[in-house]
Amino acid sequence: MPLTVLSDADVRTLLYSLKKEDILDIQQSLADALHYYSTATENDQNGCCSTYQPLRTKLKRPDGQTTLVMPASSNEGFGVKLVTLAGPDAPSTFSKPSRTDSSSTGSALPSLDSLSLSSENTISTASSTNPVARTESLESSQSTTPRGSLTLLDKNGSTRALINAEEITAFRTALASTMLFNKRHNVHDLLVFGAGRQAYWHIRLALLLRGPEIHHLNIVNRSYMTAHNLIESLYAPHDSPASFPQINIFANETHLARPKISILTPQAQEYDRLLKNTVRQSAAIFCTTPSVEPLFPAAYLTNTEGRKKGRYIAAIGSYKPHMLELHPDILKQNVQPEHGHHFHKHAKTGGAIIVDSVEACLKEAGEIIKAGITGDQVVEIGELIMLRRDAEQRRREGGEGIDSDSTGSGVELGEVKKGKGAMGQEEKQNHSIADWLHKGNVIYKSVGLGLMDVVVGSQLVRLADERGIGTRIDNF
Repeated sequence: MPLTVLSDADVRTLLYSLKKEDILDIQQSLADALHYYSTATENDQNGCCSTYQPLRTKLKRPDGQTTLVMPASSNEGFGVKLVTLAGPDAPSTFSKPSRTDSSSTGSALPSLDSLSLSSENTISTASSTNPVARTESLESSQSTTPRGSLTLLDKNGSTRALINAEEITAFRTALASTMLFNKRHNVHDLLVFGAGRQAYWHIRLALLLRGPEIHHLNIVNRSYMTAHNLIESLYAPHDSPASFPQINIFANETHLARPKISILTPQAQEYDRLLKNTVRQSAAIFCTTPSVEPLFPAAYLTNTEGRKKGRYIAAIGSYKPHMLELHPDILKQNVQPEHGHHFHKHAKTGGAIIVDSVEACLKEAGEIIKAGITGDQVVEIGELIMLRRDAEQRRREGGEGIDSDSTGSGVELGEVKKGKGAMGQEEKQNHSIADWLHKGNVIYKSVGLGLMDVVVGSQLVRLADERGIGTRIDNF
């Protein structure tokens, strides 16, 4: 068997060529693996079983660099991702800076209300040439970008592929986050915290999967220029700035929807008011920062006004116990009783937290730890999703799953029959779960699994071989 080598440029070439149908296919393969992770036992002899997925190990050097080793098993073989996060832990990403004299720094960065995406794919604002904005460092979004490799082995232990892991980490995380996002009835107002790789891929996949339904895309980021560059990279790939390297010709084959796009930075006038309004207007929120402080006050969502509508929140940026993007009070309220009612307008409380792994999140997710969330208050996403084969059989037989009335597509949600967390309780009604997942206050928390890398990496290698992308070494 030949060894396939995919450089960072090869991975980008492949990822940017993916159409909606490709995304849904890879997403379903990931969903199948996560389902087996959550439900299979050793007796099932399934390679994705959680028993075969050790927790990642880490090595922290005196200079602050952290190297993560993530071994994993899948039904196709084995793999290990080795990545290093450069530099010390970042400070809170969105702590509001003190105001400075405009005579020395220029005018404040544009507020949320003053920004939009023009037909020429540029942000139209009178302040976009602000010298402060132009000189702001691009390092804020790159300081925690994982750099390393993913090695894949077949069932016999022979090396199958060597892949640059920088882009895959963000891509596979966004694949999982958008599984439930794709089932939401309302995605009109999308809010993203951060402007790095994770933010890019969450936005790109959201636009590919539900683009025509997204009316407003709001980005909150410490650096205006980094957010501006992200948008430029989405719509002008051949003129992308250095922080988002040039995209290859395949990008021309994919046309992203163009919602109204706005950027908000902490330097904006009336930042607190604008942030509060933006958070409350949002139908979905992607948190993609390595923050050590909440990105916004809990009251924005926990009081009566904040709970007038259901939202989907994916918090994937924090991955260590001392990190958190969401205030613990938001999570505490989401797991209180009355689950069957919280998807209604003026909902009281109730629900569960959805995670990629109960074991990993209880040990590594700062929001979960600081909120005192226990194992019976979380449910793994793998418990909620239906296997591809089961979904196809259900369609052939004319049956319905719990998401049969969803406006989305792709990964289907099945009946919850067992589980490690709150959703596995037999007294829970599947129609209530469906209403909650489609319209309620849903929080998805992920710290990442090696299994995700191995499964997605295997799918990308298959596509790369089919499309002639990368380098193949015979008789390795």
